Amino acid sequence: MKTVAVVGGGISGLTAAYRLRMLLGEDARIVVFEATESLGGKLRTVELAGERYDVGAEAFLVRRPEALALVREVGLDESLVQPTKARAKIHAGGSVLGLPPGTVMGVPASADAVAGVLSEKGRALVEAEASLPPLKLPAEDVPLGELLRDRFGDELVDRLVDPLLGGVYAGGADGLGLRATMPGLASAIDRGARSLTEGAASLMPASPSTAPVFGTLLGGLGTLIARLAELSRAEIRTGTTVTALERTATGWQVDDLEADSVLLAVPAPSARRLLDGVAGVASTVFAKIELASMAVVALALPPGTALPESSGVLIGAGERDAAGKPFAAKAFTFSSRKWAQYGEGPVLVRGSVGRFGEPGALHADDDELVRVVRDDLARLTGVTAEPVDTLVTRWGGGLPQYGIGHLIRVERIERAVGGVPGLAVAGAALHGVGIPACIATADAAARRIAGITPTHEGS
Repeated sequence: MKTVAVVGGGISGLTAAYRLRMLLGEDARIVVFEATESLGGKLRTVELAGERYDVGAEAFLVRRPEALALVREVGLDESLVQPTKARAKIHAGGSVLGLPPGTVMGVPASADAVAGVLSEKGRALVEAEASLPPLKLPAEDVPLGELLRDRFGDELVDRLVDPLLGGVYAGGADGLGLRATMPGLASAIDRGARSLTEGAASLMPASPSTAPVFGTLLGGLGTLIARLAELSRAEIRTGTTVTALERTATGWQVDDLEADSVLLAVPAPSARRLLDGVAGVASTVFAKIELASMAVVALALPPGTALPESSGVLIGAGERDAAGKPFAAKAFTFSSRKWAQYGEGPVLVRGSVGRFGEPGALHADDDELVRVVRDDLARLTGVTAEPVDTLVTRWGGGLPQYGIGHLIRVERIERAVGGVPGLAVAGAALHGVGIPACIATADAAARRIAGITPTHEGS
């Protein structure tokens, strides 16, 4: 009987455990170790004023196939929920504006796409970008912020690109790499697009799509976590921190478990620690991945509280209100506008706080963080209702930064791990921080453990 230890009980670890069960059959023993008291990692569904509410990841991309396919595979089709028609907005240049279509993570396909967000000077710089010397990228990654500022000026980055990236990485363009964060745009340049606007235009659909971009599940994404744990039929050991891995003559020693194989689905610092002495190069490289911390402040407002007619608002790092006071939050999600399933109950809102290298309000205790976010909400929207319930969820070091050299680091990690029999890695530190990307790494890692060579790690 084959025994596999899966270290990490988030979406990557539980997807891997489920996939291992499908690949190895009923005779395999699969043991999942999770350091905290509950499964799910950054997928965390809580009770807030009687409602099941996500305070980590709240949705997944449906235009990338892995998450949607997994949801259907495990029989949760009927729980799939699409967002309402409410659109996101952005606080840019001191005003709340509609989030412009026709961009790739804020990089515009034309000057017209961002005319309402930028000043006339900023719009003119976007228009002129196509007439700059043709763009040719080196094979290695390039600094995203430097490239965008050189081609478009600062305004596009500060007002549009950074707020969008902040929602994904809690980091801005100046600390990220083009190929690591916008591979489609980089590929368009490689294929011959002469400018960033031309590259973005080549990625636009021929006709506007009405298909939803995001999806979630009734009852929260914790529903998927529970189903994966159930179907994996794994032994689940919560509250158990694996402190070291040891290779033995017959396999691995993991805590008190003798295992044939080990699959690590943990954040970079834990991977660094566990791989030390087992796959030294991978351990060293994991140590170089920088992390951002953030917090989600969930507010349940009284039923009937009026919210703006939008799904939420993104806020740039330098944005201020009309009186010149800066905002602490980087985004608000008006969940009761965005997701129809919340119906007539409490009005649910979540504010996100924390940017890479700028802990700021994260130093405050929970009560103060709630006060700060409520103050931001009032100045941004005029909503001052007293919450009937609140919850602060902190994600210390929760978001890896895909900076310059990230793709090379991942290649080195996978090469080093690939040289150790019975070992595999998965998770957000590798090929993407979103749920579909994590699922892809988990599938690839499980297939490696099962002896099925993936066509491409993480794909």
